[in-house]
Amino acid sequence: MKQSKFSGVLSCFAFCLLASLMVLPAVCCAELPTVAIVTTGGTIAEKLDPTTGGAVPAVSGKDLLEAVPGLSKTANIRVVEFSNIDSSQMTPEMWAKLSETVDGILADPVIKGVVVTHGTDTMAEGAYFLDLTLKSDKPVVFVGAMRDASDLSPDGPANILNAVIQVCSEEAKGWGVTVTLNQYINSARDVRKTNSTNVQTFDSGEKGYLGYIVMNKVMRYNDPRPRQKLPLPSALPKVALLTTFAGDDGVFVRNAVDQGARGIVIEGVGAGNVNAQVYGAVEYALGKGVAVVITTRVYHSGVWPMYGDQGGGAMLEKIGAILGGDLTGPKARILLMLALAQAKGGPAELKNYFTR
Repeated sequence: MKQSKFSGVLSCFAFCLLASLMVLPAVCCAELPTVAIVTTGGTIAEKLDPTTGGAVPAVSGKDLLEAVPGLSKTANIRVVEFSNIDSSQMTPEMWAKLSETVDGILADPVIKGVVVTHGTDTMAEGAYFLDLTLKSDKPVVFVGAMRDASDLSPDGPANILNAVIQVCSEEAKGWGVTVTLNQYINSARDVRKTNSTNVQTFDSGEKGYLGYIVMNKVMRYNDPRPRQKLPLPSALPKVALLTTFAGDDGVFVRNAVDQGARGIVIEGVGAGNVNAQVYGAVEYALGKGVAVVITTRVYHSGVWPMYGDQGGGAMLEKIGAILGGDLTGPKARILLMLALAQAKGGPAELKNYFTR
């Protein structure tokens, strides 16, 4: 597999590099498609620790698949153990390595597609990162669990089986990277985690689900928007994500600039508005050559240049801030990181990445 271009990340990154080479063989049937399952960790690979009382990484890729009845009758499986960490510990650099690893697997003509097991905390962001950066158009399905492997009714096995069914289905073509849990299929761009404990946590809001899996079949509901692709840069720039609030004096925006951020994403209020103090801090950031993207804390719709007073979306756009459309703050940060490495023509070119 292609060696990562990134260096000097976390110490566990070295483990990920070695683990990505650990491919576990499976019994093959020539009549079945071949699907690779790349394991990264998360609740789906955790069990309850009797000492701490909390779930901890404890399940290998092999053990994970042995808990899935009927999997061997659905596809030939290749397992690639990338890492085994809680997704709260994921980084954009690790997603970049994961993207390279998955692209290397998909380059094999025998592989129908890839299932990535991932923790749900940052799954929506990780899936979007790969949706933006993967070169291959083969199906990639992110899957996880809300209940760990020692739970009375773990949801991981059924989620894995459904993900493999989706990869093999002719009804699931052209969706790019998806997040598929609890039978529902979401686009990587629009999906959000909406409940901290319930198995029905992921949805795409007013955009709607792409499909639903029932009785081992994929029901196709919708098509996603045209997929946006960006190359992986040699290094990811520093981008801050901030949420504004009543009484915000803009000090955090100014501090992000002074600490060397090349970009800042601000989750504004309403349709993408900030108060006068934050507006002044945005002017400060733009004056220092720092890109500023405005998103919103509100779940539905997005940001719009509706208000022309100081701090309104129209004025923010007029002074050079980029309105992030309907992207969430975390996903706007990912897009800004990748776009900053590509945009050589200044703010106008950078803005184009957020208006596609």
